[in-house]
Formats: sequence, C-alpha cells, structure tokens
Amino acid sequence: MGTAATDAPTRPVGDHPDLERLLDELRAGAERWAATSVAERAELVRAVHDHVGRAAESWVRAAVAAKRLGPASAAVGEEWITGPYAVLTATDRLARSLDEIAEGRSPIAGARFHPAPGGRRAVDVMPLTWSESLLLNGFAAEVWFPPGVTDEQAVAAAGLGARRPGEQQGVGLVLGAGNITSIPPLDVLSELVAGNRAVILKLNPVMAGLLRPFNDALAPLIRFGVLRIVQGGADVGGHLAHHPSVTHVHITGSAATHDAVVFGTGTDGERRKAAGTPLLTKPITSELGGVSPVIVVPGRWTDRELAFQAEHVATQRLHNGGYNCIAAQVVLIGRHWAQKDAFLRHLRRVLDELPARTAWYPGSGDRSAAALALHPEADRLGPDGARLLVAADGAADVTGTEYFAPVLGVIELRGTGAEFLDEAVRTANEDLAGSLGANVIIRPDTRRALGSRFGRAMEALRYGTIGINAWTGVGFLLPTVPWGAYPGNPITDVGSGRGLVHNALLLEGSERTVVRGPFRPFPSSVLAGELTLSPRPPWFVTARTAATTARRMTRFAAKPSIARLPGILLAAFRG
Repeated sequence: MGTAATDAPTRPVGDHPDLERLLDELRAGAERWAATSVAERAELVRAVHDHVGRAAESWVRAAVAAKRLGPASAAVGEEWITGPYAVLTATDRLARSLDEIAEGRSPIAGARFHPAPGGRRAVDVMPLTWSESLLLNGFAAEVWFPPGVTDEQAVAAAGLGARRPGEQQGVGLVLGAGNITSIPPLDVLSELVAGNRAVILKLNPVMAGLLRPFNDALAPLIRFGVLRIVQGGADVGGHLAHHPSVTHVHITGSAATHDAVVFGTGTDGERRKAAGTPLLTKPITSELGGVSPVIVVPGRWTDRELAFQAEHVATQRLHNGGYNCIAAQVVLIGRHWAQKDAFLRHLRRVLDELPARTAWYPGSGDRSAAALALHPEADRLGPDGARLLVAADGAADVTGTEYFAPVLGVIELRGTGAEFLDEAVRTANEDLAGSLGANVIIRPDTRRALGSRFGRAMEALRYGTIGINAWTGVGFLLPTVPWGAYPGNPITDVGSGRGLVHNALLLEGSERTVVRGPFRPFPSSVLAGELTLSPRPPWFVTARTAATTARRMTRFAAKPSIARLPGILLAAFRG
C-alpha cells in the first residue's frame, strides 16, 4: 500500500524542514550521476551489494519487529528471502549488466531466444548461472516481446538508461511500499540505473523501523549524493510528488493511492479523474496489485499432488500474512472436475492448520470484517478463524477489490480441458481487477494433451507475469524479470499500474514474463518423470525450515561459495 497526496502541493511540511536542502543535494547528485561512467556505476552497485550483505541481519530483525513475528517462526524466512536476499541477487545481476554495457555488449547478447505464441519472440532469463540452476532447480523464466520485435532489436535495445549515461533526468521520487522490504531499495535502483535519476525515497510509515538498515544497506548511494531517505505520511508524499524539483514519481501501493497522488482527493479528485485532467502532470510509474487468479486446470491427480498444490495455493494467499500485491485472491476451479471437492478439502485443511499470524498491516481487520459481513457463510479457518474462504461466484467485492487481507475466493467454472481453460482465461481477463499476475496450476500430462491450445490460452491471458506451476511471486523474486502490470493501462484507469521495475537485464519494450516451476516436489517429481530436484520451496508457508534455508541462501548471495551450498541444500530438503 502506498501514500496519499494532498491537494495543496506547495504547502510547507512542518515535520521536514530539511526537504528543500535534500532536494538541492539531489539535484547536484543528478548532475554527478550523469557524469559517472557505466563502469563506475557498476562498482557503485557492487558497493551496495556488499553493504546489503553486512546489513542483512539488522534488516531482518527490523522487518520481524515491524511484522510482529516470533523470532522462532518459520515465517522469518520470508523476511530473509523477500528482503536482503532479493536485493543481493538484484545488485549482483545489475552490476553484471552494467559491466557488459561498459564493454560495449548487450546484457542479453548470447541469450537463448525462441518462438512464443502469436508470432512473438521470447528470451530465456532464468536460469542464467550455475547457482540458479542448482538452488532453483526446475524453475525457469522467459520474457515475451510484442509481435514484430525481432531478436536483434531486443538485443540492441537492452540497457535502458545505462545506454545513455550522460543523460540527466533529474530527481525521482519513490513512494515506498509498506509490505515487502526489498521493494523500496529495488525501486531506488530502477530509478537510478534504468531512469538516470537521483532518488528521494519516502518510506511508508509501516516501514519506519527499516530506516537505519536501509541507510546502512544503501550507504554508498547516499554518500555519493544520489539518494536521500525520508520518513513521513501522506503530507510528505504529496508535497514531494508535486514539488517542482521532482521530475518523476514511482509508487507501489493501490490504485486508490495512485489516484490520490495523480488527481487529488475528495470530489475534486473524482472530477479531475472523470475529466482526464490530472493534478500531477509529471510522469508517474506504478505497481498497484489487484485481484490475482489461480487457475486450477482439471486433471487426474494423485492425493499427494492434491495436497502439495493445496499448500501452493495457500502460500499464494497467505505468504507475508496475505499482504502482497501479488497475493492470489480468487481460485478458478472446474465445477465438474471429479477431484474438485478433494482439492478444496485439502485447501481448507492447510488454511486451517497453519499457525496464526498477527494481522500486522493497518486496516486488515476492518477489511476482513467487511468481507465477512458480505459473506457470513464463508468458512472461517485457522486457529483464530481469521482466514476466510468465500464462495465468490458473482461476488463483486471479491473479484473487483484487492482485499489485502487473508480472504480467498473460489469461483467454479464450467467445462474441462480446453473449454475450462478458455473460460478461466476469459474470467481472469474480464471479471477480475488488475493485471499484475496470474497463476496456472496444471498437471504436465494435461498440458501435453492440450497441445497448442495451452499456448494460445497463455497468449490470451493478459497479465504482466504468468506463473505456470509456480507462484508469480517467484517472478518478483527473480532479478532478471521485468516486474509490473500488463502494458497499456491509461492514467485514468490505471489497474495494476504502468511501467516496469526490477529488470536487472535492462530489457526494453517487453510485454510479459512467464515463470515455470515443477508440478511436484522431489522425489515425487523424478518418480513421475519430471527432471527436477526441487524440494518444497522455502517460500511455501508450509516449509518447516524456511528461516534456516532463506538465511543461508542470503549469506550465499552475499558471498557465493561452493562451501555454503551443502548447508543450503540440507536445510531445504528437510523442509
């Protein structure tokens, strides 16, 4: 969730008398950045990588305190993997991309391109290293370009702002996210490297305790004069967004927060939005979440497969307590699937048996109460009954509102096979709010039986990231994946946002990402003919050793060493 603006953009902000001085420093920093070579930028990003590694322990402690997690909880692993680990892998890959540009090469020179549905071309962006192949065995990601873009054009265009290092684009404002702790630093890096802008980062009040770890982790950028971090609420965010020294705004949050920044609040804001006359006239990019679907394609599953995929769906809803922009909110399932009831029984069991978690994100209780008032028949699951499973057929609140709370809807659709899949794609595109990510769970033999129909369905699914047997949150985690909504949203109907972030390969003009994972964990995967050694992933909410595995993965990302791998694998396979 983001921060709201005010309708008085020039009003002084009493709690921050230093804002003008900070913006003056950043204007000078933007000039300094424009005079910095690409090779020097790579070294600066590497310095950030080193500082993130040193700050990781304090970073995670602050995140655990903010989210009121017990220090022995397996959920602490979420804070390692979506906090410093994500930034470490991003800075490592981004520095490599800058090295390649400095040497006159494209970051995707030599990458594998191949056809994608609809006459498109796709490039493989993961795995690219032996460590990715080992630690994320069985997972892969590819980026699709729009029809008509050739391999040569994609290779030549990669680099974004780093291809124009002398360009000076002023000062960018990042209105930081309040849920996942890697988002603000990753957005800072996108503004700086891809956008050629110095950055002022305003933290979400929920993340106030992260100020010191962020100052430590991002110290090289602060010392170089291209980053300043400030605290504050909506008044500070609004003041900065409309300040003449700020040339660009990036926000992570909700569409309502975006509209408050762009059009203002109240009836005047509604009038401006209806008229298409924004109060904010400078460029703004955004990542805004939405109602993400899980499409469960009917097939003949074993009981173990039903149980594992129920854990998968529960993870997509309950990771981070349910407070993710990419959290799944609606399960699309076959009404006539013979195993529908068995799958839903497993799903209810997982949702019910998981330990209770504190509703740490502001307003969560009110949103859950509103859902329960509309759906008194909902299953109340979990030790405290706080998880709601809702029959959502025709429920406009579930399909049209991002609840940002542990509310999961189920919609039953007609048909099996291709008929079901086509209906699920239509429902996801037309009935659900947003286009950030869509998840598809399908047994490999069912996918083979669908043949080209499956590819055409994925082409028709208009989402920025599609996960096939992999949660789209994995796309967020991968540094080489461009992250954002499906392109084309107008400012007056912003949906899940506009523009892309992360994207450490600095790809230009991509359309969407497809992430693939194994349908079964090891050893069931190998016994069933899937050539993957991946155990239950450490981001699963059911992974018992998630905290140990994620901490060890973070240490490896900070200082890769073959000697660290056995400990990671041992913990992962115990999960």
